[in-house]
Amino acid sequence: MTAQPPQSDSPGPGAPALPPLARAGREECGDFAIRIARDGTWFYHGSPIGRKPLVRLFSSVLRRDEAGDFWLITPVEKGRIAVDDAPFTAVELTIEGAGRDAVLSFRTNIDDWVRAGPDHPIRVVEDPRTGEPRPYIMVRDRLEALILRPVYYQLAELGAFADDGSERFGVWSDGVFFPLGRLDRMR
Repeated sequence: MTAQPPQSDSPGPGAPALPPLARAGREECGDFAIRIARDGTWFYHGSPIGRKPLVRLFSSVLRRDEAGDFWLITPVEKGRIAVDDAPFTAVELTIEGAGRDAVLSFRTNIDDWVRAGPDHPIRVVEDPRTGEPRPYIMVRDRLEALILRPVYYQLAELGAFADDGSERFGVWSDGVFFPLGRLDRMR
């Protein structure tokens, strides 16, 4: 049985506030030996972190600065971590409604739900090495989820050409049209 997405992607009442990236008195610990692989697997000293609750805990203090560096930040210290692509992956898609009225919600590899819309845009970039599309959805605070290939194929099946006379191909969610790729790749 698949869990249904929440009605809102806000943390809800009583949820702890996210710590700010910069704060006086916080000790910088340099580079932590943590890496997030392209598939969303977290590693510590080269070994996978197999406990999902621990990964969820780490992800709750994950931040990205303006320079693009990733940090784990606690109230007393912060350390840089390595991220191969995006820190999260979108592993499931739910669809409510259709066309312009559609609402697309994505479940991440850490079981958070994100509703695509103005605050959580979908973007697609072309991999410079392969020419393949790399789709992402903004999760929070400059942190994105790579939309995994099976989920991207679901999006492509939902796709339609924009009704503004352009030749953009994409999907609607929460009143926003998100282009999925170049027209010459869709035909």
